[in-house]
Amino acid sequence: MESPSTIRLATSLCCICVLLSFTTTVINPVVALENCKFPAIFNFADSNSDTGGYAAAFSQPPWPYGRTFFRMPAGRFSDGRLMIDFIANSFGLPFLSAYLNSLGSNYTNGANFATAAATIRLPTRIIPAGGFSPFYLGLQYDQFVQFKSRTLKIRKRGGVYKDLMPKEEYFPKALYTLDIGQNDLGEGFFANMSIQEVNATVPDIINGFSTNVRRIYKSGARSFWIHNTGPIGCLPYILANFQAAQRDSAGCSKPHNEVAQYFNYKLKEAVAQLRKDFPLAAITYVDVYSVKYSLFSQPKKYGFELPLVACCGYGGEYNYGNDAGCGSTITVNGSQIFVGSCERPSLRVNWDGIHYTEAANKFVLIKSPVEHFQIRLCP
Repeated sequence: MESPSTIRLATSLCCICVLLSFTTTVINPVVALENCKFPAIFNFADSNSDTGGYAAAFSQPPWPYGRTFFRMPAGRFSDGRLMIDFIANSFGLPFLSAYLNSLGSNYTNGANFATAAATIRLPTRIIPAGGFSPFYLGLQYDQFVQFKSRTLKIRKRGGVYKDLMPKEEYFPKALYTLDIGQNDLGEGFFANMSIQEVNATVPDIINGFSTNVRRIYKSGARSFWIHNTGPIGCLPYILANFQAAQRDSAGCSKPHNEVAQYFNYKLKEAVAQLRKDFPLAAITYVDVYSVKYSLFSQPKKYGFELPLVACCGYGGEYNYGNDAGCGSTITVNGSQIFVGSCERPSLRVNWDGIHYTEAANKFVLIKSPVEHFQIRLCP
């Protein structure tokens, strides 16, 4: 039997035209007269919802990634499930197969174009020469166009692969999810740009985001689920690398979070404009920032502990080191040490210094739509 929180989540997702709000006051959802049923999900994103794209293109996140739910590495940068997994589950859909994964994939109910380290804009430093994915948002859109075109041809041709692809009518009825932008900010921070200089890049980043949402809409999409970016200044990889940055009352880097807040302000403006331009679309803006920040500012209230400390990592106040990644083996004082995880990830917010635990992912997704948005009917 599904839990009440899962049912509320499904109801919120089914009625996805949302009035914008950054309030932390609980807003009761307006009960819908009908439910939207999404036969498929197409996801465009970074590591926050990558279900195997990076693993297929480059390398699999090693053990103990995946330990909580999958009991083995599963292409996800967490100990278990991501928010996109819980979204799919709420509709009774299977986990999304990564578009880049050629082995064992089933695209009947959608595809995931996300890869870890992906950005909105084309990054200047691309793997392996740099730290960012070549599969930026514009390229993810191009992959979607190719996927859609080839899907229709495969289904028309028939054969064994026909039943592994979505039906043609699924594309306009699908939910299109986007969760990307954190790495665009991170690219600026780690390129030694000042806070002001990173802020100055935000309008162009958001313009790139809007451009691709418009392209997706023109391809036939009508239902969008858009996450804003989280409090990047609360993540161990920022805290450990920018120790001189001013801290707020939660111990997070105040200037880095202010950049994230400015990004969200401009994203909110862009979504409002997209709604005006595309009145036939249902565009949901999800304020994950507020809910994620509450995990850092009030962890005990929600059953978490040590929110600024990575569960899987090694070194220093935040249990994070640039050269001591989760699942790696490092040399310390002449001895080999495996960088493993904490004993109880279910009590922790941060998994590896950059990404959230399964427990935090589930909490954020359940709380974001219910407590921060007023829902109205589907289009």
